Amino acid sequence: MDKKSILSIILILLLFACKQNKIKKIDRPNNRDYHALYSNILNFSGIPETRIDRSMLMFSDQGAWFAYSLPDSLTTYGGFSGPFLMTQENGVWISPNLMQLKLSYGSKETTVMDWENNLIHQKSYTSHLEQKFKNKDLSIEQSLVYISGHTAMQRITITNDAEAALTLNASFSGKLYNSGIHVTKDNGMIKLKSSKSDAVGYAQLLNMPNDVFIQDSLSYKINYQTFVLPSKKAKEIIVSQTFIFPEYSWENEQQLISSINFDSVLNARKLEKNNELSKLIEKRKDNFKNDKYASVLAKAHLTLQNNWRIAAGKLQHQGLFPSYHYEWFHGFWSWDSWKHAVGLSWYNIPLAKDQIRAMFDYQNDDGFVVDCIYRDTTIEPFNYRDTKPPLAAWAVAEIFKKDSDVDFIKEIYPKLKKYHFWWYAKRDHDQDGLCEYGSTDGTVLAAKWESGMDNAIRFDDSNILKNGENAYSLNQESIDLNAYLYAEKLYLATLAEALGYKEDVAIYKTGAMILKKAIQHQFYDTSDGWFYDTNLEGTSFIKGAGSEGWIPLWANAATQEQAITVKNKMMDPEKFFTKVPFQTMAKDHPKFDPLNGYWRGPNWLDQAYFGVKGLRNYGFGAEADLATEQIIEGAEGLLDDGKAIRENYHPITGEGREARNFSWSAAHIIMLLTEDKNEL
Repeated sequence: MDKKSILSIILILLLFACKQNKIKKIDRPNNRDYHALYSNILNFSGIPETRIDRSMLMFSDQGAWFAYSLPDSLTTYGGFSGPFLMTQENGVWISPNLMQLKLSYGSKETTVMDWENNLIHQKSYTSHLEQKFKNKDLSIEQSLVYISGHTAMQRITITNDAEAALTLNASFSGKLYNSGIHVTKDNGMIKLKSSKSDAVGYAQLLNMPNDVFIQDSLSYKINYQTFVLPSKKAKEIIVSQTFIFPEYSWENEQQLISSINFDSVLNARKLEKNNELSKLIEKRKDNFKNDKYASVLAKAHLTLQNNWRIAAGKLQHQGLFPSYHYEWFHGFWSWDSWKHAVGLSWYNIPLAKDQIRAMFDYQNDDGFVVDCIYRDTTIEPFNYRDTKPPLAAWAVAEIFKKDSDVDFIKEIYPKLKKYHFWWYAKRDHDQDGLCEYGSTDGTVLAAKWESGMDNAIRFDDSNILKNGENAYSLNQESIDLNAYLYAEKLYLATLAEALGYKEDVAIYKTGAMILKKAIQHQFYDTSDGWFYDTNLEGTSFIKGAGSEGWIPLWANAATQEQAITVKNKMMDPEKFFTKVPFQTMAKDHPKFDPLNGYWRGPNWLDQAYFGVKGLRNYGFGAEADLATEQIIEGAEGLLDDGKAIRENYHPITGEGREARNFSWSAAHIIMLLTEDKNEL
């Protein structure tokens, strides 16, 4: 090691020690109300200017395919913005405010509330949205909570603060965008049918007599009878909005709606969310007990919640979008799903398991797992051109570590086994036990996609080779792919052991031992101290240091000596230890271009996590802690209330890039801050 490298490491360790002394660690008692403490962790304020406006964040829960925001304009107060429907196209707003409250004195048209100037607060929680308005006579509170994956319920509480009784008249109205959805009347309800989706919407008032008037196919009004509100008394109006797919029963949902007590469901949601947050926040690593890390976990939790979707259409199990905020991410991707499942395993095991099942629902007989799947294939077809890196066994093993459910392992193990050996049957061109990324259609583009690192510089000069029918490989053996496969053998061995499959255990462990030696000898460049892809013969390296170079550390496939040299480059400020450290390629490479290169420089938090975990695996805990702290502090908005978690980050400036509300970024934040010390 040269003198410059030694000095850099000493300075980094000193900086880490200084920062640690400044941090005041605050342990929260187990009975803390995290749900209330981290209100407004994301900013849901905004109204859509058009039906396709995505300038604001949207709140949803229970896997619903529709979401809401908090209005920030005089024209839309008196309700909640939306809903934003993911039941058709790739997400459209049905209305700026589907059920907007109008409140006046008696039969007069005089508005009771100056909504804009009488606003007291708007708050978002993981459990619900709420807003409060108050003038000299009245207080109005509005809350929205999801009772299921099909229905959101709103409660309007009107309190008379005056000394005398007030005669009031309430009505609701809504005007739709022209999005193929039309309004009709159905048994005292508003029915919403679409020409572009088989999901049907219903809006209704539940606890007062009312008259429904359809003004035209895009607008309606619901009038209440005039009522008298005594002094110091309150009146509740309950509203429900439902969007339900035909595979679910509207009759059953109606029964649920009619039987629901608003306070009961709201309290149930608060308890549910507080329990989930407790599981995350109270499992923080020792060096991350400061409150700011708890707030980041709360934001990660809500990010995953907003991307949660129940089974519908072609999606046979519930799971998570990568991001509802980006129109082309309204589906499930395979390696995204494996990562989501690991993050979810900390607090929602059933959802984590279904996220795994959702992808294996479309496993081919030969073991291939499709790249991505969608609810509505008339909008976008499944992508069978490639799969994604083999991280499924890792995800299942992480779930098993949390709940020891052998029945789940029995269900999923045969699928994992077929998927693992598919790689060797379809993606090992020269049958030397080392695999390549490839495609089913013979295109280089789909083969690059299969790596998940679409335009990484290591693929700039790649060519495609035919292995067999619908099976093609790139003309290079990839270090990350083979490291993932090495780790997968060990995870499969653990799962097979739990099932008593001794022969399988022996096969995996023997294969892992052989593969580990190959990884250490073929892919490691002793002159550079880095792991690279190679040509098929393993005689030349494909240079350009990228995040794939530390995957052997994550997989525990490197020697200690190799890990030290990789660590030194990772901690070098001129290479990978940037403002947001452990980006996808070295800062000093001439092709480094974070603003224009999707995988040519930005920091993706999954890759950063693999780097941090790799350091921990080899005993570099201080460096791992320092990197984690710098990632959280350097990535724009992670520590700021209101700001969304982003798809990736500029490693030099920290600027958030690409999609907002990104699931795998959130999942890996959970892993960075809460991971177990015990390994499988």
